[in-house]
Amino acid sequence: MKSVCAFLLVAASAAAFAAPAFTEDEVRKIAAHGPWPASWTRDPSNRVSGNASAIDLGERLFFERRLSASGQVSCSHCHLPERNWSDGLPRAVGLEEVDRNAPSVMNVRYQHWFGWDGAHDSLWAQSIRPIVDPREMGASAARAAKLVRDDRDLACRYRRTFGAAPGADDEKVLVDLAKALAAFQETLVSGRTAFDEFRDALVRGDRSAMARYPEAAQRGLSLFIGKGACDLCHIGPAFTNGEFHDTGVAFFVRPGQVDPGRYGGIKKLLADRMNLLGPYNDDPKRSTATGTRHVSLEHRNFGEFKVPSLRNLEASAPYMHNGSLATLRDVVKHYSEINPDRLHSDGEQILKPLHLAQGEIDDLTAFLETLSDRGGNYHRRPFPEDCN
Repeated sequence: MKSVCAFLLVAASAAAFAAPAFTEDEVRKIAAHGPWPASWTRDPSNRVSGNASAIDLGERLFFERRLSASGQVSCSHCHLPERNWSDGLPRAVGLEEVDRNAPSVMNVRYQHWFGWDGAHDSLWAQSIRPIVDPREMGASAARAAKLVRDDRDLACRYRRTFGAAPGADDEKVLVDLAKALAAFQETLVSGRTAFDEFRDALVRGDRSAMARYPEAAQRGLSLFIGKGACDLCHIGPAFTNGEFHDTGVAFFVRPGQVDPGRYGGIKKLLADRMNLLGPYNDDPKRSTATGTRHVSLEHRNFGEFKVPSLRNLEASAPYMHNGSLATLRDVVKHYSEINPDRLHSDGEQILKPLHLAQGEIDDLTAFLETLSDRGGNYHRRPFPEDCN
């Protein structure tokens, strides 16, 4: 009798930890997170989007420290290739420490709002902000334009990209440089992952290939689309809806100072001369400006921050807009134990504590780890020695 009971206990335990059998509805939800890489079209607001010469110029500018006031800080200072194009710090440090974590620019071409608060509606406009922010690179349009005019190689590459030498209008030259920077960043796309292989096998019904995906990750995926309802916000091939939500993370920057999040971002966006309704949008139809045209400032936006992509998470710790959670496990535990009283009273009511068991925390973490390509696919291009 004891041996029978022991057998039943072992069998029940094995069943509890077996890979789930996904329903038709769950397969549909999982399929929505692919295929990867996702399709993409060039940005009509940027006339050099997808242009090889612009990508070359933009890559040089991304690593160019002379763009900063000190001559010591480049875009890559806070967006390191080996850190999934982030910096590994809770809050980014340029010339000074800023208030937010440096978001990864990997897969940034799939976004439609930029920055944690969405203060910019194009990648090229976002690329201007750190250059002129006094705490980040601390430069100016005049400094950036002078650099490219005075440097023979950069001036040559600018001319090759834009069809004319950098002119006397400093602001226009700065915008052009930002558009080249955007063209380069659009090339930063993460590779395929263990999840992508499983997703594709699931869609085609290939059980043999599906079996290669760890059972813990399969259970975590089941939690992700089921009990956790994580896919309400982390949806699509890039695992983000690209919008803004209150995550229950404190938005105090320091005693007496708060970060307004999306509320402040909308105010900045509408006041920005560089937005898609402004003079530098290269799309005469303003087809990409619909969101900007209709965005409205509402009090519920206070303390909301953009939903980040979950791809290549492992390399971009720490997490959240202020870098307050050190590990993926910390993030999962945060949503397991979230206090609804910390959510903005006028905001949406999406989040509730998940009350995950320890094994569920392990499984959900295991799933998130399979969203990383683990190798990266960026290799800095060997620059030609000269430009003629």
